[in-house]
Formats: sequence, structure tokens, C-alpha cells
Amino acid sequence: QVQLVESGGGLVQPGGSLRLSCAASGSIGSINVMGWYRQAPGKERELVATITSGGSTNYADSVKGRFTISRDNAKNTMYLQMNSLKPEDTAVYYCNAAIVNSDDYYRRTYWGQGTQVTVSS
Repeated sequence: QVQLVESGGGLVQPGGSLRLSCAASGSIGSINVMGWYRQAPGKERELVATITSGGSTNYADSVKGRFTISRDNAKNTMYLQMNSLKPEDTAVYYCNAAIVNSDDYYRRTYWGQGTQVTVSS
């Protein structure tokens, strides 16, 4: 069993900052690509940023220069530092990870339960 648990969401004013965390636990053999996605009301889920096990990153154009993705491989944890937040960043943020399960050595994609980020004055 593998779980991804997000934390750090909340209500913030425009221009403010939040830091999201995603902790993986359970039968983890190895973690490959990890990523953050978000889904606003009435919209499809979209990619925010990804990071490989080696630290290579990729960002959606809408968050470049404002968001920073990082990970601590020793802690099986990924972070998303969000600065200069805008109302249009309001969404449920989900973490995603490609994980090789140590029980059966199959690689699967896992999702967290999501954390709400609301940017409003």
C-alpha cells in the first residue's frame, strides 16, 4: 500500500505565499517523477509542475517564475513553494507520483487526496 498525503493549503491574499507538501508513505521501492496538478471549479485538471528523481523540473507557463517545485528524496517528500499568488491560482492542488511498489516491483501512478488553495482578498 502506498499513500500520498498533501498539506499546506489554505486561504491567502493576492500576492501572498503558500508552501504545499506531499509526503509519500508505505511500500515504496523507488519514486520516479513527481508532480503537482490543480483543478479549478468547472475546469479540467492541469499540470502545474513536475520534478524527476534527479531534480530536473518543468513548469506550466502560468506559474513560471512564481512557483518552485522541489523534493527531498530521503524523506520521500515533495514541495511546492507558491509566491505572488493570484486569484486564478485558486484550485484544489493534487500531488502525483510514479512509484515502484516494493511489494511487487510494479510501477504505478498514485494521487493524493488534494488540498484546497484559495487566493482572495
